[in-house]
Amino acid sequence: MKKTAMKKYAALIVRKGANVQKKQPVVIVAELDNPEFIRMVVEEAYRAGASEVEVEWVYQPLTKIHTRWQSQKVLGTVKDWEEMKLKYRANTLPAVIRIISEDPDGLAGINQQKRAKAMQSKYIVTKPITDTMENKYQWCIAAIPGPAWAKKVFPELSTSRAIEKLWEAILHTSRADGDDPIAAWDEHNAELAARCKFLNSLKLTELHYKAPNGTDLKVGLIPEGMFLGGRDMVPDTGVYYNPNIPSEEIFTSPMAGKAEGIVYSTKPFSYRGQLIEDFSIKFENGRATEVHAEKNEEALRTMISMDEGAAMLGECALVPHKSPISELGIMFYNTLFDENAACHLALGMGFSNCIRDYEKYTLEECRSMGINDSMIHEDFMIGYEGLEIEGIDANGKVTKIISGGNWAF
Repeated sequence: MKKTAMKKYAALIVRKGANVQKKQPVVIVAELDNPEFIRMVVEEAYRAGASEVEVEWVYQPLTKIHTRWQSQKVLGTVKDWEEMKLKYRANTLPAVIRIISEDPDGLAGINQQKRAKAMQSKYIVTKPITDTMENKYQWCIAAIPGPAWAKKVFPELSTSRAIEKLWEAILHTSRADGDDPIAAWDEHNAELAARCKFLNSLKLTELHYKAPNGTDLKVGLIPEGMFLGGRDMVPDTGVYYNPNIPSEEIFTSPMAGKAEGIVYSTKPFSYRGQLIEDFSIKFENGRATEVHAEKNEEALRTMISMDEGAAMLGECALVPHKSPISELGIMFYNTLFDENAACHLALGMGFSNCIRDYEKYTLEECRSMGINDSMIHEDFMIGYEGLEIEGIDANGKVTKIISGGNWAF
């Protein structure tokens, strides 16, 4: 990929994604796949006025080794310095940029039970700190090609050609391949905001999902809830940012414990380095009570048992089947992209900023209104050309939201 294109993409991530402010610290989390691009992001952050930029490197093979050889107790321990670092970030509120490129199958064969229990132990320590940071800083997730990921998406190509093709797909779907990516995102944000405004005017209390593949699910919505999409804002500073690049979704957090029926996946779901494929989830009294999968069903069962809220829905996201990602016809095997090709749901944590005037409430008050609380937030895709979604208001009025997989308005 040409350096000029990469630099424009780095600028989009820093200035429209995280929207780094002058004298603000920045944390970048990235795999080892493309240090040259990470250098570009670091330099762009400094050009935007960052006071300091810290890079945290992650590497899947080491995660597998640590999980195999460390005891569960050691694996699940938050060391004093790690806790101090997290508290420091809670005080300084850096902009956080995560650049993903990992192998979709990179953690295949890992001891999921051991890793899950270790994460549960760590969460007890980290949760009180991370809760204080919610809605108080900018963050952005974007992607670059990794060799293994590129070969997974384009197995028929050489590694170098697969990486180039994945670069092209990432830049196109991220609206970063034109002359002015930032202007393109301004226009895109405006369109998403208009759709949110219409949906919020309906004052819906329920969404009903139906499809020929067997999906038949009703999800209750929070009376104080609202739909969001595109850019977000930090209330304390008034700074806008785009948390996901790309993003085609309009979403809300439903009422925790209000879901009945069954839903079938339409795309593979990458969960911590394992692909869960061809699965269904049955909900009763708001909880996932029955799951089936053709591949990696045990990983799915582990996921919904991570904590009390892991078996309940935290997000309902609307994405037209004719999105730029879907129209490429590529299976990315990566949730950031695949979730923006199809309507999806998420198990686990909900978003407190989906409460109208959320800045006036505490996090606990938002959760008491129905925002789900969990250590996980895992999106899975259910949309395709056969999906129908209706919205119902308190008076029983029905409005078609999605028809034939696409917007009905």
